[in-house]
Amino acid sequence: MKKSTFLWSAVVAATLVAGCSTADETSSVESSTLSMHSMPRASDSASSSTAMSYNEYDVSFNQMMIPHHQQAVAMAELVVDRTRTAAVRDLATRIQAAQQPEIDEMTARLAAWGVATPSTHEGHAMPGTMTDDDMSALAAAGGTAFDRLWLQQMIAHHQGAVEMADDELAEGIDPASRELANRIRVAQQAEIDEMNRLLNP
Repeated sequence: MKKSTFLWSAVVAATLVAGCSTADETSSVESSTLSMHSMPRASDSASSSTAMSYNEYDVSFNQMMIPHHQQAVAMAELVVDRTRTAAVRDLATRIQAAQQPEIDEMTARLAAWGVATPSTHEGHAMPGTMTDDDMSALAAAGGTAFDRLWLQQMIAHHQGAVEMADDELAEGIDPASRELANRIRVAQQAEIDEMNRLLNP
């Protein structure tokens, strides 16, 4: 597994222990207090507990991708008042249209599992997330400078999402979460390519 998985997965351990509603799920999720590299692979989890439809990686993926998406939506919302570039405005609109329904999907999935939904990305070491200073700099920019900074930041943000999706596809067992991860991976890689073309026409 990639090094980044250790960072963003470990922060949800305490929430996972508190959130599960059944004895079997609690026993499984409690093991997330261990470092992720000491946990079983997805294939091991599936074979050892055929009743389980999801594992710790699925929970972490959904919990962490929600605030990750929320930040992307917040970045997209800055575009309308700061750009004169139609292509950037169109891309921001598409990002909002795609990612808000995915946030709703992941929120509903966690609720069905009886697991808490994070309300903020603060303190979560997720790949590609912007710092408060990054967001302030973006909000303060305008025109061509805004376009360039927004594209650079969103490329990094999308690359983080692709990395998280790859980790879910490597380790998760929940079919719906894996399908979403694949969808994110394909869509956001295509948008990364699009943004690189806008930066380097």
